[in-house]
Amino acid sequence: MGEVYVVTSGKGGVGKTTVAANIGIGLSLSGKSVILIDTDIGLRNLDIAVGLENEIVYDIVDLINGDCDLKQAVVVNKNQKGLAILPAAQTKSCEDITKEKMIKLCEDLKSIFDYVIIDCPAGVDYGFEIACAPADKAIVVTTPDLSAMRDADRAIERLYEFGKDDIKLVVNKIYPKLMGKELPYVDEVLDYLRVNLLGVIPEDLKLVTANVKSKSVVTNEKSLSGEALRNIVKRIQGEHIPVIDFDNKRKMKKFL
Repeated sequence: MGEVYVVTSGKGGVGKTTVAANIGIGLSLSGKSVILIDTDIGLRNLDIAVGLENEIVYDIVDLINGDCDLKQAVVVNKNQKGLAILPAAQTKSCEDITKEKMIKLCEDLKSIFDYVIIDCPAGVDYGFEIACAPADKAIVVTTPDLSAMRDADRAIERLYEFGKDDIKLVVNKIYPKLMGKELPYVDEVLDYLRVNLLGVIPEDLKLVTANVKSKSVVTNEKSLSGEALRNIVKRIQGEHIPVIDFDNKRKMKKFL
């Protein structure tokens, strides 16, 4: 049986969808079968993040309502073995999905895929509840600023309320030059949110370029953000990989 992960944040704009997409791609590159589920009903973006925006015919609401079957709704990435996506609806409501139906869907998918990764909508309302309901584990994404951290803290509280206690944190969009000055250190973020760290991702030009081109950065060997995401993928699979000290890397590069 596979595992179900929900990737959430509380606040929008912290890079949650980018993190979910790159984790899914990274896991598939390691030989695992992965399905990415977009539950952001009305604001579909996960298909763009994996470059499948022109392949969508049916969506998750069509599937749950019985308007199509699983093979019709799931889009297989022909360019990446082991990767598939179940897109969100653009013109329907998240209230068309119940928690019971979402749990049943993910139970079925767990028998087919090694990993089911749910990209959660921003906020902590009904859409958040639907996305979190079937999750075995949760990944909370935040940036190191107070508004994002506060919203992440609320999302973590809600996850605990739902009985989800396997929660890991990804601190995204790190700017090493600003840490300890305009932005808090990662340790301060961890002290604020009180959950275990899964990874730290720096903001670099290769990540920005990959997002614009609807490509993954996890495959880029020359990108620090790609290296950070590859390490996150390894930790998800149980490997003990130390978190990169990006500030020391920057200083060493400047010295050389």
